[in-house]
Amino acid sequence: MSDLTHVNSNGEANMVDVSSKDNTVRIAKASAKILMKASTLQKLKDNDFKKGDVLSVARIAGIMAAKQTHHLIPMCHSLNLSKVSVDFEFIENGILINTYTKLNAQTGVEMEALTAASIAALTIYDMCKSVDRFMKITDVQLVEKQGGKSGHWTNASRIL
Repeated sequence: MSDLTHVNSNGEANMVDVSSKDNTVRIAKASAKILMKASTLQKLKDNDFKKGDVLSVARIAGIMAAKQTHHLIPMCHSLNLSKVSVDFEFIENGILINTYTKLNAQTGVEMEALTAASIAALTIYDMCKSVDRFMKITDVQLVEKQGGKSGHWTNASRIL
């Protein structure tokens, strides 16, 4: 169990002590997809939803979620994020969501980037479900991380 940083020697949940780590600039990028019917995608492109601008609301939801990750995932540290962005790309059968998180701290921001992508996708689902209950959220994944002891890492097997 020693390979698991969030489990102590007795196998119990454990918050990692990062106090001895150096502050470094840390960046994480994540992505998610939400797949939908062509008619739903067209309504999104046309900004034709009674609930309002779906992608603007999803962007705000993703940013807010990144800032609240420590409330959602038990062992995450509370972080003072310096940057969060959520961007959308129309793809053939849906939307690709790309997130970016950045800070200068003792621990990374991967979970914040992943949370932003997940919540943005869930917000799109929530706002569009009245016209398409068969949407599917897929491929939530870490794309890249920088900073800290492990340095720069890119997901070479990223699913596009």
